Amino acid sequence: MKSRSGIVGGFFAAALLLAAGASAQDVKHYRFAYDQPRNTGYSIAGDLFADKLKALSKGTMLIDQYPGAQLGQEPQLLQLVKAGDIDFAIISSANTATISPQAGVMSLHFLFRNDAHVIKALADPKVFEAIRTMIDDTAQGLHVIGTGSQGVRHIYSKKEIHKVDDVKGMKIRVQATATEDEMFPAYGAQTVHMPFGSVYTSLQTGVVDAAENSINVYLVNKHYEVAPVLSLTEHEANNALVFISDRLWQSLSAEQRQWVLASAAEVSAKEPAKAFELERTAATKLKSLGVKVVEDVDKTGFTAVADPYLDKLAKQLGPHAEKIKNLIRAIN
Repeated sequence: MKSRSGIVGGFFAAALLLAAGASAQDVKHYRFAYDQPRNTGYSIAGDLFADKLKALSKGTMLIDQYPGAQLGQEPQLLQLVKAGDIDFAIISSANTATISPQAGVMSLHFLFRNDAHVIKALADPKVFEAIRTMIDDTAQGLHVIGTGSQGVRHIYSKKEIHKVDDVKGMKIRVQATATEDEMFPAYGAQTVHMPFGSVYTSLQTGVVDAAENSINVYLVNKHYEVAPVLSLTEHEANNALVFISDRLWQSLSAEQRQWVLASAAEVSAKEPAKAFELERTAATKLKSLGVKVVEDVDKTGFTAVADPYLDKLAKQLGPHAEKIKNLIRAIN
């Protein structure tokens, strides 16, 4: 006969196995996608979100990140989130305009005064609430839970840009928003739309003369190899929005929803400042690689053209856009 201690030990071991099985079942993995590589503002957002959610959920909600457009470019990612095939994504506010045109308000040129204004606005509760309401009212299948940044956008090409007249006649790849399509022609340029993944070869082959993006995006995607002049026009904030699929949102408990919202709030509060730090580091790296960085761009010509469009375009986009613009401009 088995000893009493052996029987008790067997029961204890079985109980541990059952508990371990139940614990493993409680742990769930969620997909978080973005179209930029690691070492960008998007990966900073992914890490902040993943770490906070893991801590709050005590390891029961884990994020698997899919960087570098592994699951698609931003317009495709939006559709996958809407369908519930991806759980979370961080997407530029400009590309969000493909499903919610009023999101183009975040792409208004010279809407933000400086880096500090961008950081403060993206963390502002009233601005976030206005953005969240805009998406809920104008798009289905997904919700905004946080904001992010990849700095501000500049123009890069094979030639130096010192003033607004220098962009006249240039073919510039821009994001597909109504604001871009009105602003760049106002400067005298021609806009060209294409997926981000096609920009390198289009610059290389001359399909476009220039593109525009933030400094670190320009660096990590090696666009400097085919467009070795970066002109610091600072014409537009490179804003981003963190999304959750409605399918996942509806499946979460009240407590899990709070964990998700708190984790996204961590992104809104911390990622933009980190993204601007990354921009400064990237600029130093580019100079060491021999890239010509034009720092003395005369922005007065650009702003003289752009300023009358701020109110006009926001109003054309719609009431949500106008409210967001007013809230952002009111931040000191």
